[in-house]
Amino acid sequence: MNRRSTRLACWAAGALLVAAALPTAVSTASEQAPAAPARAAAAAADPAYDVLVFSKTAGFRHDSIPAGITALRQLGAANNFTVTATEDAAAFTPANLTGYEAVVFLSTTGDVLNAAQQTAFEGYIEAGGGYVGIHAAADTEYDWTWYGGLAGALFKSHPHIQPATVKVEDRAHDATAHLGPTWQRTDEWYDYRTNPRSTAHVLASLDESTYSGGTMGVDHPIAWCKDYRGGRAFYTGGGHTQESFAEPAFRRHLLGGIRWAAEMTEADCRPETGYTTLFGTSGTAGWKQAGPGSFTHANATLTSQGGLGLYWYQAKEYTSYSLKLDWRQSGDDNSGVFVGFPASDDPWSAVNNGYEIQIDDTDTPDRTTGAVYGFKSADLAARDAALNPPGEWNTYEIRVEGERLQLFLNGRKINDFTNTDSARSLQQGHIGLQNHGDGDDVSFRNIRIKELGGATGPKEGAVTGIGGKCVDVANGSSADGTQIQLWTCNQSAAQRWTAGTDDTLRALGKCLDISGAGTADGTKIQLYGCNGTGAQKWVAQPDGTLKNPSSGKCLDASGASSADGTKLHLWTCHTGANQKWVLPS
Repeated sequence: MNRRSTRLACWAAGALLVAAALPTAVSTASEQAPAAPARAAAAAADPAYDVLVFSKTAGFRHDSIPAGITALRQLGAANNFTVTATEDAAAFTPANLTGYEAVVFLSTTGDVLNAAQQTAFEGYIEAGGGYVGIHAAADTEYDWTWYGGLAGALFKSHPHIQPATVKVEDRAHDATAHLGPTWQRTDEWYDYRTNPRSTAHVLASLDESTYSGGTMGVDHPIAWCKDYRGGRAFYTGGGHTQESFAEPAFRRHLLGGIRWAAEMTEADCRPETGYTTLFGTSGTAGWKQAGPGSFTHANATLTSQGGLGLYWYQAKEYTSYSLKLDWRQSGDDNSGVFVGFPASDDPWSAVNNGYEIQIDDTDTPDRTTGAVYGFKSADLAARDAALNPPGEWNTYEIRVEGERLQLFLNGRKINDFTNTDSARSLQQGHIGLQNHGDGDDVSFRNIRIKELGGATGPKEGAVTGIGGKCVDVANGSSADGTQIQLWTCNQSAAQRWTAGTDDTLRALGKCLDISGAGTADGTKIQLYGCNGTGAQKWVAQPDGTLKNPSSGKCLDASGASSADGTKLHLWTCHTGANQKWVLPS
């Protein structure tokens, strides 16, 4: 039993609902499964797992659903997962859902689950379950706010079926790593009621100039992933036509989404905005080779050869920043990412004056993947849980603030290092990629950076509001769902908030959160486990308000009261005294 199965089994065992027998309408891949084609662009071998495909419709019914089920069964037969297909919503019980690593909503439409079934599915996701939405999964359950947050965005309209250019924004996720920078295909291209970019990680978007009838403008996401309420959610807008499910590239796209949702592969699915590309489709301007060896450049990908040398970005030095890049090993290979070194055509200058973030799975702890080479090992348990094997892509985020360096692998923090060496400094320097030597073949893609404006790290302290009262976690409880309130300031941990550079406010190890990712006036503000969603983003405005970009509304003290115990909730922004907040400085 894998870690996800263990979590789901614990959830089902503790659920109040009694398990129902599997409906007779359910069929499995072993029942008349079509012959599977050869596995294309094969991923690493996965342990066996189970996927539920749900295709109930209460509105428009797509004639591509049978083709979709066939394709998913063939993918399962070729990739070691079993597909159970059903249109019976009675399958949504805790006892039944716990048997599946992922649930696929295949062009569902309308209201397809009753209240008890919705509760069961919420529990499944919050226990670590996986969701894959295909096409009209976004045309489903409009009145179920929780589901809208899971899907990421809901359907608004569409023009006629036509070819279009898809811009592939993330080429590290298993759903899109097989694609080039652009993808030409024909489908029915959805417009969505909201743009999911602030709450989800966009994998691909549409170039509206290449087709007619799009209404979202220059930023039109069409596929994305997100961590949601303890589980994983992947959505793709493709799949309207029967022909879609015969396309090898689209089938591989679906396979990658399923593998990620089922935790068979890792990816950084945190929302991402504000980055500047240093290497991508625009080429290698600003980069320079120091020392022997080199990098090949093909398909917007750099691959090391020979060495020992360094390919460094000479165009600019950086001080406080978030550097992200995607990398892949062919096998037992060695490379690294250097930061904080002075300009030099000698690659040893980076070794002697900067810091290397290592890529090499098999070396000693202080010299293996995730280590600050020679200085600090990664948290190896966290590293191993986040690391994809050779042949699959990984994403590093290297966050440098002052002399502190934090390292995230596929979205998980695996190292936290502070420089104390007076001969070195992280506060200013260049970045570079190591080409280690013959036979060490490591590839890099999508190198991008976001400058953090000279920030020296998160700010910690009280958040004060109307009447000088403090934002407080009721009863100092760290349980998910605990009400956030106003209370007389007392310097307790329940009033000590950290304003992170990711726009979160954290206390007691958890985040200030909008219940159910709601958008209605009066929605409860609570403490909840940090999950990177838009429901946990708070941006200070010049007028003193704290705005949640996802809902467009503000943090508000109910009734304009400053009494102890006044509940905080979401409300339309109006700049009154009960919406003015002073953050830690």
